[in-house]
Amino acid sequence: MTRYDKLYAKIVNNPKNVAFRELDKLLRKHGFERSNPRSGSSHYTYRHPDLVHILTIPYKRPIKAIYVKQALAAIEQLEQRS
Repeated sequence: MTRYDKLYAKIVNNPKNVAFRELDKLLRKHGFERSNPRSGSSHYTYRHPDLVHILTIPYKRPIKAIYVKQALAAIEQLEQRS
């Protein structure tokens, strides 16, 4: 089991206690491109060339579970396409 597999399993098992850097690492590993927030915002946007939806993740600790679940759903969509 690789580091990313362990990280993915950790996030799936406990989506309520995820640090931003962990979710960022997982999304970027799956090919998402991160856009830094503009002035006054604390939300990062993630885009993937194979997906239509854009993910918006706030930079807070811990991240709310709804944002984590949206990110996991996007990763699952990518894995189904492969």
